Amino acid sequence: MIRGMVIDMNDAKLKTLTQVKEFLEGTRDVEFQVLEKDRYLFIERTLGRFGYERLGRKEKGIVLRYVQQMTGLSRQQVTRHVQRFRETGTVTLRYRAPSKGFRKVFDSRDVVLLAETDERHGTLSGPATKKLLERAFELYGDSRYERLSRISVSHLYNLRGGAEYQKKRRHWTKTRSTNAPIGERRPPRPEGSPGYLRIDSVHQGDQDGQKGVYHINAVDCVTQFQVVATCEKISEAYLIPVLEEILEAFPFVILGIHADNGSEYINYTVARLLEKLRIELTKSRPRHTNDNALAESKNASVVRKHLGYVHIPQTFAQEVNSFCRDYLNPYVNFHRPCFFSETTTDARGREKKSYPYRNIKTPYEKFKSLSRPGQYLKPGVTLEQLEKMALAQSDNEAAEQLNNAREILFQSLDDRSRKRA
Repeated sequence: MIRGMVIDMNDAKLKTLTQVKEFLEGTRDVEFQVLEKDRYLFIERTLGRFGYERLGRKEKGIVLRYVQQMTGLSRQQVTRHVQRFRETGTVTLRYRAPSKGFRKVFDSRDVVLLAETDERHGTLSGPATKKLLERAFELYGDSRYERLSRISVSHLYNLRGGAEYQKKRRHWTKTRSTNAPIGERRPPRPEGSPGYLRIDSVHQGDQDGQKGVYHINAVDCVTQFQVVATCEKISEAYLIPVLEEILEAFPFVILGIHADNGSEYINYTVARLLEKLRIELTKSRPRHTNDNALAESKNASVVRKHLGYVHIPQTFAQEVNSFCRDYLNPYVNFHRPCFFSETTTDARGREKKSYPYRNIKTPYEKFKSLSRPGQYLKPGVTLEQLEKMALAQSDNEAAEQLNNAREILFQSLDDRSRKRA
């Protein structure tokens, strides 16, 4: 086979279809290709020379094979050019690039606004960020977001990859996540009702042999309503008061708690507390790594994103817990969009999960969308109170307040640590 050769070929001597057929059979292992700039003229000239319109089906096939081999185009492409020739008598390139280039929809102000939004909210996924941009304009009436509220997810990532955005942003980067006759080994079964929590612990690192604080992260299975609390240690004396605070912080009645097999939760003290409150305790099964995946994913996307990996001494547990209660939890539940899945079952009975854009909501919006949500609320808690909390600030204002509070917190911890040293 001959490859890589450029041949200046004159096909004028191919005057009959018999000659064309013999040419095709004799050059089956040779690759010819008309220069790209001459393709359209060659197709037009060939179709006209052999009177394509008057040929029978078999003869037309020979001409098409010849054009296809000489131009390197696919059969579908050649067929489209032939159709154009039959309609207009010519074969020309229809598409032409705009002489002045494509019109820019989003200008530098939009890029800066997107960068500021990402900085406030910790660079969420594209769909979640798009939802924030829509809410900023449609729900909170911020006219600066009018154009960005209509951006597609794919183009949002294009803006993030541009030099203008990169100049504005500076990124942060990622840590990771016995037998006792207590609790039942199974996943929770909420059946669409809120009040079934998945819970996990996040340790804030060691330094010079000293343990850091522990964050307790509890997430509702159905609504993704989340409460993060901080304690000095995860022994029973420190954990039980924080666990009670977490249960009290949820606006709806808690019916179940699911944990992995860590001894901080699978112990008789916790079991007695939950039994007293009529809350069922379940624990993860062996070889089922997804049993507590919801809480573990929130460890990374919420706890680590906002509290980082740096060692925080245990003596500062109370200040960090106040930050979580006053700023982090309200932001996460009323202003941070989450993905919610839809499950479909195919003919074989296999389940497949998808995450459509229309299902991206804040945990409070998800709770509100349940059938008769008021029936799940604790006594003394009303939907009107929750709605007032949700609308007290815009998403951006809540994120700004959260970031300012976090900066003040960590500056205070740093100053006090230096004085101790």
